[in-house]
Amino acid sequence: MSDTSFSTDPAHPAVASDAGYASPAQPPSDTYLPPSLPETPAVAASIRPEPVPARGPGRVKIFFAALLGAVVGAGLVTAALYLVPPAVLRGSTPAAPATTVAVTSAVQTTSVSSQSIESAATKVLPSVVNVSVRQTVAGPFGSAVQEGQGSGVVLRADGYILTNNHVVDGADSITVRIGTDVVAAKVVGTDPTTDLAVIKVERTGMTPATIGSSAGLKVGQEIIAVGSPFGLDKTVTAGIVSALNRSNFDTSTGSITAYTNLIQSDAAINPGNSGGALADLDGRVIGINALIESPSGSVGAAQSAGIGFAIPIDFAKDVADQLIAKKTVEHAYMGIGSVTVDASSGQQLSLGVTSGALVQSVQKNSPADKAGLKTSDVIIKIGATDITTVGDVFTAIRSHKVGDTVDVIVMRGKAKMTLSVTLASDAPKK
Repeated sequence: MSDTSFSTDPAHPAVASDAGYASPAQPPSDTYLPPSLPETPAVAASIRPEPVPARGPGRVKIFFAALLGAVVGAGLVTAALYLVPPAVLRGSTPAAPATTVAVTSAVQTTSVSSQSIESAATKVLPSVVNVSVRQTVAGPFGSAVQEGQGSGVVLRADGYILTNNHVVDGADSITVRIGTDVVAAKVVGTDPTTDLAVIKVERTGMTPATIGSSAGLKVGQEIIAVGSPFGLDKTVTAGIVSALNRSNFDTSTGSITAYTNLIQSDAAINPGNSGGALADLDGRVIGINALIESPSGSVGAAQSAGIGFAIPIDFAKDVADQLIAKKTVEHAYMGIGSVTVDASSGQQLSLGVTSGALVQSVQKNSPADKAGLKTSDVIIKIGATDITTVGDVFTAIRSHKVGDTVDVIVMRGKAKMTLSVTLASDAPKK
């Protein structure tokens, strides 16, 4: 990964659907792209798809919460969110010593009992490994090798390791440090839309992590984070669960990577922590660290600001099990294209609401079609989730499993209707 960031580019709008966001030029195969709204100046000014981040020369992403408006159960996150990238080395140049000194001297302040931290760390440390990647990239003076380091959580004694997709994406070679040994690893499977991947080393007798549950987490609960920030493996930081149900999205690759129901913590997380463990004080893994928030617009300065985000382990473990079984990972799918309604557009179009998601099109024979959703319906609630933007639609659908039946409340004209939608899989039909 490089230190070059992406920024939003309003000149390249994407059409939003519950199956994903995509640039019209390169829609992913599982994304249903609806037709455009009529060319009405008032509509164009008030209801429009969100911008797609322009792709730059690197692969580290910046996420602005403003990209999708209010997020389910979370409120607005106003600073930039970054993938926690591996610590990058260009060619054979080592990391600057000053950086190492700053990292090793920066101690996370916490009120958590040091004895509890020590006990939890003792349980988790053997199951979190350093993941190193190498990638050959083209440059102005020929090809060059980029190296980076991330983290991974051991799932099975026979060498299966869970990490983030962005840690291993595009790597020519992957190695895992086990004690003093450096062992080659191969990719078992990836799910870019959830930023998860499983890799494997040919090694037995590894120590699998004790997998906990993210379902019963409480705000204020004490936790630890374990990983390899800046390549410093076996690093432990501590803090609390700061918030739950945060969500964010990355559209820079032409399809959406959805981070839904994230666990927010104040444990120090830095580049290289990606794929590492967030664990409770019983030493049980409750999340996979993936994102940080930084007030700086430069990825090179995107170090811990005390706000990190982890993918819930209940979800991550389910994806990992599907990847290990060589299955195509399935995500819940409804089959609509929609755009955000605000107060202005709601009034201009006489929709009778000031927020929601206007159904622009319905895919034939999709769950939405079978349930009776129609174009011009305005979705205001899915299950227990109030819908104010198209991002809320995506988040609400992804929070359910394939086969779940959810109530979708819509405004159709002046009438409020409740439709039952049985969600299907977004996996390509065989």
